[in-house]
Amino acid sequence: MRVREVIRRLIDDSWLQVSQKGSHRQFKHPVKLSKVTVPCKLSDDIPIGTYKNILRQAELEG
Repeated sequence: MRVREVIRRLIDDSWLQVSQKGSHRQFKHPVKLSKVTVPCKLSDDIPIGTYKNILRQAELEG
């Protein structure tokens, strides 16, 4: 899965990008308390473990 697709999934769930430093983007949700960091360039493939961890942090599992 590409990083761009992960970011699209976060945005579809109302996550907003609040900061970026290099290739790391941080997202915050207006209701959920956690922040989620997405590493890598937009065109990179994201490792499956990183992808699952992002989904867990964003409470998007299921």
